[in-house]
Amino acid sequence: MRGEGRCLSMEADFPAASIMPCQNSPQQLSSEQSHSLPKRVRFAASAESENIGHRLKLLPMNDQIRELQTIIRDKTTSRGDFVFCADRLIRLVVEEGLNQLPYTECTVTTPTGEAMEQGLRDCCRSIRIGKILIQSDEDTQKAKVYYAKFPPDIYRRKVLLMYPILSTGNTVIEAVKVLIEHGVQPNHIILLSLFSTPHGAKSIIEEFPEITILATEVHPIAPTHFGQKYFGTD
Repeated sequence: MRGEGRCLSMEADFPAASIMPCQNSPQQLSSEQSHSLPKRVRFAASAESENIGHRLKLLPMNDQIRELQTIIRDKTTSRGDFVFCADRLIRLVVEEGLNQLPYTECTVTTPTGEAMEQGLRDCCRSIRIGKILIQSDEDTQKAKVYYAKFPPDIYRRKVLLMYPILSTGNTVIEAVKVLIEHGVQPNHIILLSLFSTPHGAKSIIEEFPEITILATEVHPIAPTHFGQKYFGTD
């Protein structure tokens, strides 16, 4: 049974494209077709994360994650495909974040045939949610907290802090300060992100060395169009 945790989402102004073949595309192509296809581009995420330290954790890279990252980064991607791929990548990060929470062993009686109860309510049915609203000044990049609401016992819980794109890291730093003001220990915070720049991750870890960051990629160019594309405001 999973230990109790708390999940917080952050709402804010989300501060080289490459092309990967679809996983279900034909494996065998003629020489004429292969010459007409664009070349694959592989992101060198591991090289960017070497100097940040062990508190930054990247999902193990595979072709599925590369494909999702590439579709999200491609400015020609339709909103429907963008949201579909973003939701898949978000779920992979959230599931790995849940793996970071403590658990205790227990014995249960298991029913059969329930088709995994809708993916266990898309990862975790009973987890409680808090909200932080932070906006950054476009010129100064200074982040300001406008709203924060947490479960009353958050100070004694593990916290999954979710923020999809880490660019400068300023917004997350302000959010962590708010959590600390409410009694949360930095070593109880696991930051879940999709894409991070080296500067963003390093800034957060330098400010809070005990925090853990979980992401799919560290790359100098972050897809800062994520929020607008995902919510259809672009």
